[in-house]
Amino acid sequence: MGLAKASLTTATLVAATGLLMALAPPALAGSITLAPVSLPVWKAVYGQVEARTTAPARARIGGTLVSLTVTEGDMVTAGQVIGTLQDDKIGFEVTALDAQLRALGAQLDNAQAELSRGQTLLDRGVATTQQLDLLSTQADVVRNQIAATEAQREVVLEQAKEGAVLAPADGKVLTVPVTEGAVIMPGEAIATIGGGGFFLRLAIPERYASLLEQGASLRVETGQTSASGTLVKLYPQIENGRVVADVDVGALPTAFVNARLLVRVPVGKRQALMLPVAALTSRAGLDFVTVKTAQGTSERAVVLGEVDGETIEILTGLAAGDQVVTP
Repeated sequence: MGLAKASLTTATLVAATGLLMALAPPALAGSITLAPVSLPVWKAVYGQVEARTTAPARARIGGTLVSLTVTEGDMVTAGQVIGTLQDDKIGFEVTALDAQLRALGAQLDNAQAELSRGQTLLDRGVATTQQLDLLSTQADVVRNQIAATEAQREVVLEQAKEGAVLAPADGKVLTVPVTEGAVIMPGEAIATIGGGGFFLRLAIPERYASLLEQGASLRVETGQTSASGTLVKLYPQIENGRVVADVDVGALPTAFVNARLLVRVPVGKRQALMLPVAALTSRAGLDFVTVKTAQGTSERAVVLGEVDGETIEILTGLAAGDQVVTP
């Protein structure tokens, strides 16, 4: 019987040891000592999506807009014909100049005939050299009149070509303030082209002007996701109590120009305790971390702040110098 009791006691100890080993926490992989780190203080402002360059496509002559081939949102290239103007007076001017050229041609034929007869009379001794020179001058005058009229005709034809409205640059059509059939004055804008890419323009309260740094990284909310941007330019002039700044964003949505996006701008520094997210344990809606103490290890409840990559801010529950166990 004694032997049986001894065997039972041994089996009970082995089973209890196995249960304790199963319930024991996993072996500790390491620990970190908390120390304050500097984090940026973010100021939330709104920025507008704007084109780097905005150029109007203007009419070079006056007339009636007979065709318009673009609308808002279309992409165009520099030199592309986006509309055509027609001025009926140009056709009438060309017709009038053609008639003048025919009349001058007839005058030139007559002047050359007179010059030929004068040369014949001079050879016979009937006419004088002075008379021949006068006839030659008259023929030269008619030739010059023909050259001037032809040049004037080329000018009118070039004006007709200028009825084509050209896109001034590559980009997106932002506005088209006119319609087909409208009467257009010289220099009037047919469309506005936004080119050179897009950027965000911010207007930040002037009290933060001294805290802004060119080249600083920003956070931009682009809808469902967020993107990083760079503060590329600070304008020295303050307008309406605000500093104007430009932000370059790689993944900037450009479907809508002048769309407003939320931007978080760093306007200062603060001290915070950061901890790897993997060191946290959540139970019953609370967050715990394991801390090394002189008596061993213990769990502490903590209140969490913002997540920054793989680390998270600890608002309360820990202090600088605490050793936190990490997996």
